[in-house]
Amino acid sequence: MPESIPNCALLEGVVERANLQRALKQVRSNRGAPGIDGMSVDELPQYLRHHGPEIRVQRVTGRYRPQPVRRVEIPKPDGRKRLLGIPTVLDRFIQQAIAQVVSAQWEPHFHPRSHGFRPQRSAHEAVRRLQTDIREARRWVVDLDLEAFFDRVNHDRLVARLKRHVADRA
Repeated sequence: MPESIPNCALLEGVVERANLQRALKQVRSNRGAPGIDGMSVDELPQYLRHHGPEIRVQRVTGRYRPQPVRRVEIPKPDGRKRLLGIPTVLDRFIQQAIAQVVSAQWEPHFHPRSHGFRPQRSAHEAVRRLQTDIREARRWVVDLDLEAFFDRVNHDRLVARLKRHVADRA
């Protein structure tokens, strides 16, 4: 498990070269459709070679602004449609770089049996853990689906709570 990153190094960790290289590799391996700008993941490395320094300055100074997402409707088996937002590959790259640093900081604080959207964990691993718990006669399982959580959460309270744990204002 990655070690927690000191709060004062969060932004520096995001724009650190090795972190950006890992983010680029991950975004390219995920593939994915282009966003509203039409740029593919294969075009991203060349784009970063030309615009990387200015994007870094924008990130560090807080002037970077993500592009709007491309909306796509995905049909569900029951006939309804699921709305999907597709960010540009550049925004996915920046999100991945941020996620890697934030994950390294927060991962040690999560419960060891929590599996949702955690690095090196999967639904298959959760099922195996549950099967072991059943064999060991454990009697409780908690299954949560935080559908639309960020649409409904009080963002002022969330940010206030995060500030108690993150000293790096940037």
